Amino acid sequence: MGRAQAELKLLAFQRTDQSWNKVSGEEVLPTEQANNFGDGALVIVNLSGNRQIQGTIEAAGGRLVNLLQNFSRLLEKSKNQEEEIEQWKQSLTYQSQELNRREMEMEARLEQMQTMEEDFSRIEQQRQELETTEAETAKVRQELERKSKELEGAWEQLRGQQLRLQEQVSEGSYSAGLDAQQAGVIQQLLNRLSGGVESTQSVWEPLNQALELLKHQQSVLDTHWQQLNEQRLLAEKLEADVEGHGEEVQHQTQKLQQLQASCEQANREMQVQQTNLEIKLESARMVSLQLQTQQELYQELARMATTSGDVKISQMVDIAALEKMPLGELQDIVQNLQQDLEKVVRFVNDQEEELTLQHQGIEELQEQIRVASEYDRISLETQLADEQDRYQMLDRTLVGQRRTLWEREEILNQHLRVLRLRQGIVDSNGQQNQKIDLGPILLELEAQCKQQSDQLQQLEREIEQMRQSLSQAEELMNQQTQEKDAKLAQVKNWEESWLSNQVKVAQLWGKVHLYEETLQPLQDGVNEIRQKLDAIANALNHIQKTGGSQQQAITQISQIISSLSQSPELAAS
Repeated sequence: MGRAQAELKLLAFQRTDQSWNKVSGEEVLPTEQANNFGDGALVIVNLSGNRQIQGTIEAAGGRLVNLLQNFSRLLEKSKNQEEEIEQWKQSLTYQSQELNRREMEMEARLEQMQTMEEDFSRIEQQRQELETTEAETAKVRQELERKSKELEGAWEQLRGQQLRLQEQVSEGSYSAGLDAQQAGVIQQLLNRLSGGVESTQSVWEPLNQALELLKHQQSVLDTHWQQLNEQRLLAEKLEADVEGHGEEVQHQTQKLQQLQASCEQANREMQVQQTNLEIKLESARMVSLQLQTQQELYQELARMATTSGDVKISQMVDIAALEKMPLGELQDIVQNLQQDLEKVVRFVNDQEEELTLQHQGIEELQEQIRVASEYDRISLETQLADEQDRYQMLDRTLVGQRRTLWEREEILNQHLRVLRLRQGIVDSNGQQNQKIDLGPILLELEAQCKQQSDQLQQLEREIEQMRQSLSQAEELMNQQTQEKDAKLAQVKNWEESWLSNQVKVAQLWGKVHLYEETLQPLQDGVNEIRQKLDAIANALNHIQKTGGSQQQAITQISQIISSLSQSPELAAS
């Protein structure tokens, strides 16, 4: 950058959408408006389409800070949005898992319903078969009743013929034989009776088929009854498990309540410890403030003793021992004290001179910062801070060195006064005895500072112990909180499982009751049909037994009629 005209190097440009892009290549704009800025300064300019500067040049510091703040806010907002998105993802994942679980439950229930519908279809088919069997049985019963009526009619006719024969015999008109007409009528009646007896044999075949079908239906029903009993046992077992599960949930809930109470108690204790720590910190702050005030007072009094001619700092010197000491030895001590004092004076003067030079250097740096550019000001301010730190450290060191100088000077003066008195020299520095002695006050302040420093250290140790105790309490609190959260999640899972099992038990009992309500009417129908078929079988057995004797009687009658019809003495009735 020249002295008369500065140059601006374009680094980046802003688009209409407020975004910034890097300038490609090296592009430099000469301008005199940038002379007020130092080398390397970062500025913002407005350029026209032909690369001419419009308006004034602004320092980019404020704009850059605003951009960084906006960028920081955008980052924070983006982070919050990412956290919200992550929470939504977790929520959607949980909802998806819950929907999948419910879908699986619905599919399982649909399968159960389909199985039950198939069972009901089979039972309905069996019920229809039983109804068909019952209808066939009714037909057989009707056929038997019809045959029985025909047999009764034939027997009535036979008995009628028998009565007529008896009447003829009683009237004397009966001959030893039968005519052809009578024999034919009687033979027809006997044939009808014989046919009626033989026709009962044809009923047994459908009856046996009906009994076999009924037996098959009963075996199917027995299978369903067995399944029903198994389902009932399973429901009872699951119900007992659910009751035990409920007791366990109640027990775990009590444990959770105990953990919550422990967490609340630990939180209260931690708050008490925090309050005690704050009180202790406030006490330490007050003691530290008092110590600082007394130290400042001590330094101010010591500085007053050196700068004022009306005060002094006395030192504890054994005057009686000096008066008894040999004069030559006392002179040697005074000479040694003078030599030591001269060394300390030279050292303190050198330090004072260095402190003065340090102060001058600080003033020069402050002046340079006042006229420096923004770019150079940063390094100069850093250098100024370092120089000020060194100045303060040297000044604090000189405080103790000045005090040492004052103490040795006072000790030398006391030795000189004793030496001059013993030499008979009148003390021309009598006003030294009229100065205000700040020594006892400084000693008292020093003792108080020592006491308060010890008290402050004791408070700091107690504060450290309280902080450790509070840290342990926080760790215990966090551990109990984690246990409580884990127990809460466990109890929640147990409750969900318990409720799910309750639903399963209710569904299973509903299936058992529905199964039983469906099977019982079918079983009642089968029992009723069995009773009817057994009654028909008993009737057929009775008919078959009586039919045998009837057939024998018919055969005998047929033989008699045949013998009568073949007799040569057959007469007309």
